[in-house]
Amino acid sequence: MNIILFVLYLIAGIAYAVHFVNRERLAGRFATTMLASATLAHTFIIGMRTMQVGHLPLVGTTGAISMFVWLLAIAYLYIETTSNERSIGTFIAPLLAGLQIIPAVTNYRVVERPPILESPWFALHVSSLLFAYASFAIACVIGITYLLLFKELKAKHLGVFYARLPSLHILDYMNTRAIAIGWLFLTVGLIVGVVWTSQEYVDGTDPRMQAMTLLDPKIFVALFCWVIYSFELYAHRAMGWTGRRIAWLSTFGFAIVLLNFLPIGYFLTSSHNF
Repeated sequence: MNIILFVLYLIAGIAYAVHFVNRERLAGRFATTMLASATLAHTFIIGMRTMQVGHLPLVGTTGAISMFVWLLAIAYLYIETTSNERSIGTFIAPLLAGLQIIPAVTNYRVVERPPILESPWFALHVSSLLFAYASFAIACVIGITYLLLFKELKAKHLGVFYARLPSLHILDYMNTRAIAIGWLFLTVGLIVGVVWTSQEYVDGTDPRMQAMTLLDPKIFVALFCWVIYSFELYAHRAMGWTGRRIAWLSTFGFAIVLLNFLPIGYFLTSSHNF
């Protein structure tokens, strides 16, 4: 089933690219239909997996990636339907396909969660972080499109990005809104994580929980992400940073998120390997 989701997201990405280049209305509608179909299929699979094991499939890095793809697709479709703007989908859909290939090639199967993860705090912790990461992904894509459009305008060469993308002002506004929403959920996720680990550290015997410290790479980088996005919001509100500076920070921040999500999540953490 994971390979089917990958194919659907990939087809949607190709359709969005065709629409972006040729501005064909039919291609745009087909792209949205394919992405919506992929998201509905993903929803069905997540629902079946939840019924199978009795909880959301949040256990393990691969399961979290699949959930992240699903949340990002939903968030983008909401933006597209409320703004009637498909240009950002040209960059979002390939990201969805690129991440969904991980559950596809690893033949991911949902597993029973260990007793330590049965706390509702765990589900809230992971869900909040995944929604934050989805918001940061959207901010990153918007930031990249801002930089591409700015480059065209600065060179006084009004090409495809000028013709297809919203104005710099709108992109900057969308970027800061996405960052603010992501920061809120990231903050909630980190606070809930502290509450959960504090309870389990006192009451539990799982050695992975006992090994959790601020020096664990996944925890340290997650806190570093919070510092980056906190500074970005502060710089925007208090220092008047806008435009390129915010776009670059959004891109850098999400690169750190991906670093924490993939190589650190799979290979470097000693405690966050449930």
